[in-house]
Amino acid sequence: MTAIIKREIRNYLKRPLFWLGIVIVIFGVFQQLEPYLNIHYITSEKEIENDYPDVVPEADVYEGYIPASEAERRAGWEEEIRETLTAEFGMSSQEAETVIESLSDMTVEAACRYLRDEYGYYGAINAWENSAYRKGTKEEINAYIESRLGEHPFSYYFSRKFADFTGLFMAFLATVLLAFLFMQDMRKNTYELLHTKPVSAGQYVLGKTAGGFLVCLLVLVIMNLVFYTACRIYTADAGFEVRLMDFIGATCIYLLPNMLMIVCVYALISLLFRNPLPAVPMLVLYILYSNMGSRNADGVFGYYGRPLAIIVRFPGMFFDTAPPPMALFNQCFLIIASIGVILICMQLWRRRKI
Repeated sequence: MTAIIKREIRNYLKRPLFWLGIVIVIFGVFQQLEPYLNIHYITSEKEIENDYPDVVPEADVYEGYIPASEAERRAGWEEEIRETLTAEFGMSSQEAETVIESLSDMTVEAACRYLRDEYGYYGAINAWENSAYRKGTKEEINAYIESRLGEHPFSYYFSRKFADFTGLFMAFLATVLLAFLFMQDMRKNTYELLHTKPVSAGQYVLGKTAGGFLVCLLVLVIMNLVFYTACRIYTADAGFEVRLMDFIGATCIYLLPNMLMIVCVYALISLLFRNPLPAVPMLVLYILYSNMGSRNADGVFGYYGRPLAIIVRFPGMFFDTAPPPMALFNQCFLIIASIGVILICMQLWRRRKI
């Protein structure tokens, strides 16, 4: 088994496609993460001067926005409702004020339903969602950054964004690279010859899957070192705390189980069809399934994760990132499912022994 693992790793290290893929992934992930590397304490109001709207549904701190408080959102939302009722529904200022007063004891959801049912006003919920973030002053932005960094180091947040985009790019890279893992072995003459060798099903399947997994792990080690170093360099002047363990933890939890499942899918498809290429379109569809958003019980569209997904996304703002519901359970289940797939692959290898 060790010989199989070493052979696979050497084969990949000799392929120019392997190194080209690493460069492409590093470049692609850096393009996505570079704005977060520029987060810093604001020294002048000129840094955040722009023509952007005062309130928006989504915006990050590096753009000069901070989350609006519940009271601020409610006040701005009621003012917009008041203006809409007078401008578009033909109400007088006094009538609009009466409506606003009737909403004062309601939750936002109840108030939106009331406006929709009583006045045919369907845009109230959109007005609320569009007021989640507001422009901040220099003092407010700095206070916000300081408060969030008081809870966790900078690398805690950055490593989640790193896991988000690295997982997406690595899924496609693994789909391309691992096509070569079984390609040579599935050729007729080689396939028959392998079954005459004194190699057990466990040794062969575990050797191949371990070899493919370690190749993905090698890429992730390089990615961790590159972005940990970039994070240290970019945040040196800001004095933010950057810990390598945050990168390692995010990689182990949110990336490695996904890579293991991709390797196992390749093993299963290769042994079923004696050809690894059918796994490519299947994995592309698997990636699309894993990356699809959905609506929660309240009808709000977002990324909530899917069963057996091989991508974990952190779509929130930088300091608001959180794993999707059941993400940790899903990652554990991926490992269990991968073990099950490996056992199935061993049975396939034994049954097709010449």
